[in-house]
Amino acid sequence: MSATSISNVSGSIFILTGFLGLEVDYLWLSIPFFSIYAMVFLGNCMVLHVIWTEPSLHQPMFYFLAMLALTDLCMGLSIMHTVLGILWGLIQEISLDSCIAQSYFIHGLSFMESSVLLAMAFDHYIAICNPLCYSSILTNDKIMKIWMAILGRISLLIPPVIIRLKFLNYCHPHILSHSFCLHQDLIRMACSDIRFNSIYGLALVISNLLLDAVHILISYIMILHTVLAITSQEERIKSLQICVSHICAVLVFYIPIIGLTMVHRFGKRLTPLVRVLMGNIYILFPPLMNPIIYSIKTQQIRRRLQRLCFLNVASVP
Repeated sequence: MSATSISNVSGSIFILTGFLGLEVDYLWLSIPFFSIYAMVFLGNCMVLHVIWTEPSLHQPMFYFLAMLALTDLCMGLSIMHTVLGILWGLIQEISLDSCIAQSYFIHGLSFMESSVLLAMAFDHYIAICNPLCYSSILTNDKIMKIWMAILGRISLLIPPVIIRLKFLNYCHPHILSHSFCLHQDLIRMACSDIRFNSIYGLALVISNLLLDAVHILISYIMILHTVLAITSQEERIKSLQICVSHICAVLVFYIPIIGLTMVHRFGKRLTPLVRVLMGNIYILFPPLMNPIIYSIKTQQIRRRLQRLCFLNVASVP
């Protein structure tokens, strides 16, 4: 789109840049992206189906895993229509209201995933450090309260900074640096006072992502202290194996966030394409990898999936 047409864009319309420099390869690029979205959708739906239909998996650990799968599924769906729409040449613009809504879901689901990972760390801490009280502490009623607290946390903390976007004056070129809408992209184009968004946004990151990471780290320090006190090496290894999947999920979530932060802070010489790719990795990598991690590392889910696949193959005439 030319500079003249950009300057004439309505104040409520924003341009989605897509993948700069790769425009001629959009059709080919859509193939891996569509495959990733398909894997995100099928993988997380399969995890939810297995947990829902297998009575032996109706346990606190798997309830939290179902929350994680549901969050990952929604995260993938929140950006799929704009990314694939750009790659297929269907859309190039997005309205302010749609952009704000997408921004809310992206940031809200990201904070929700962090909260669920923290809840899973608490589950592992109780299971290993206080196993005799596990069933009395993590009752179905307590798990439901944790889930409602996670939803309440997102519903109360995210809207103030997102709703504020509606009332900003956007006088800079309305060109988003990604294939989807992020809060930091929108405030970069505003001419209004953005101190509230900047300060509140930073406070959100510190009070949610950073503190969640610190609490998860503390949980694993206490878990490791308990495991090292176990005399039996076999029991020690068995206890550590319980945590492997969750540790992988935590790394899969936080490493892309750290990478994206480093790129935005210190990668000013990098091409815009690198930032776009890092943004997509930050959003799509956890939803893609978590079903794979838990399908491989969690014995109960792996057995159930193998049984499900065997029944499907056996039913083919």
